[in-house]
Amino acid sequence: LARLQDNVPPFPAAQAAAIVERAFGKPLAEVFASFDAEPVASASIAQVHFAVLKNGREVAVKVLRPGMLRAIDDDIALLHRMAGWVERSGDDGKRLKPREVVAEFDTYLHDELDLVREAANAAQLRRNMAGLALVEIPEMHWDWCTSNVMVMQRMNGIPISQTDRLLAAGVDVKRLSRDGVTIFFTQVFRDGFFHADMHPGNIQISVEPATFGRYIALDFGIVGTLTDNDRDYLAQNFLAFFRRDYKRVAELHLESGWVPAETRVDALESAIRTVCEPLFDRPLKDISLGQVLLRLFQTSRRFNVEIQPQLVMLQKTLLNIEGLGRQLDPELDLWTTAKP
Repeated sequence: LARLQDNVPPFPAAQAAAIVERAFGKPLAEVFASFDAEPVASASIAQVHFAVLKNGREVAVKVLRPGMLRAIDDDIALLHRMAGWVERSGDDGKRLKPREVVAEFDTYLHDELDLVREAANAAQLRRNMAGLALVEIPEMHWDWCTSNVMVMQRMNGIPISQTDRLLAAGVDVKRLSRDGVTIFFTQVFRDGFFHADMHPGNIQISVEPATFGRYIALDFGIVGTLTDNDRDYLAQNFLAFFRRDYKRVAELHLESGWVPAETRVDALESAIRTVCEPLFDRPLKDISLGQVLLRLFQTSRRFNVEIQPQLVMLQKTLLNIEGLGRQLDPELDLWTTAKP
């Protein structure tokens, strides 16, 4: 999957230029002082070209890949059909709520095809993160944002996956891993509005003197939102987890309706303790996330835990964060970092 993040064959430069001119209704030369024909990045949904506006500002121009709507519609239709089969397969199929989960992805993917929506997401995140001094979000140039072309401030950084370059530039990668957790939990629990596509292809690290060592977030097509109610239950679960109060975690699952009302609290408490206790006081390198997930799935099946489709993006992003942390600092103590 990493190959799809920023290593997809680009579509022809002439085609990209034609899309931009059609979107703005004027030749490139009337908008840009220069426009790089070769894309600097090419991913599954869009590609990016560097350019300079007539006023001298350096920008990145994101151009939606032609034919994406049809491709996504075809794939989603297939997923909807498969979800129906899974749901009809028995009680486990109903508990997993496959049709609701696919509907969530359907919404997010179609939202990702509207670059004005992406620009609005970026602007919101930029406002939310302004006081944190840990992450930079590019400024949008609204005069040049349409549904299939988006013009934003050009950012200069090193891709977070290139650890050797970061170390050579003097970046503290251990601090980076801690900052990533802080950024994510701040977005989730303070704002209820979070970047939900935090894979390495969308993150760079600034080496500019004024912002050295800060994250640079890119690609805001997928953001997650949480209701106050979901945030409250999640926060209480995390607090109980950090205190190793597994009884409270079990009670919260009952109160929120995530497990059937007749579930015995002591049995659920014991199952949660079995999954969670081995994780404490251990660095990421000593935790097998695969085993943890397997045990969680087994526990959820045993206690008929209902999947919460509105939390799918949060769970996906948690896996992104865990992967980033493991790459940057295998010694990271995720719990100590997240607890504040």
